[in-house]
Amino acid sequence: MAKPEYEFFPVEQVDYTICAGDDPKIKERILSRDPETGVATRILRYEPGADSTPNGVQVHEFWEEVYILEGSFTDLELGETFTAGMYACRPPGMRHGPWRSDEGVTTFEVRYPA
Repeated sequence: MAKPEYEFFPVEQVDYTICAGDDPKIKERILSRDPETGVATRILRYEPGADSTPNGVQVHEFWEEVYILEGSFTDLELGETFTAGMYACRPPGMRHGPWRSDEGVTTFEVRYPA
């Protein structure tokens, strides 16, 4: 199975849901997902003050590309802050996070199999 086929549609039709870790300040809007592999295209939103420290460092078995649409967040392990207009391409196994956002951040992410 692959991601389903969609023609253009308003993304506001897709509700935000709370991400793994159950922090109500960290939500995702899954635009497309392959149920077999779990890879997805999503919009991720951290509200101001959100902190993913309880989730620890993230390591995925898939590729992940991230573009920051607005706001900023800080990778607490790296001690670096990333802002709107910045992009990351993470291969499987790359460590990242945990994250904190003082002002809030919205990202567009695409995940795909290794």
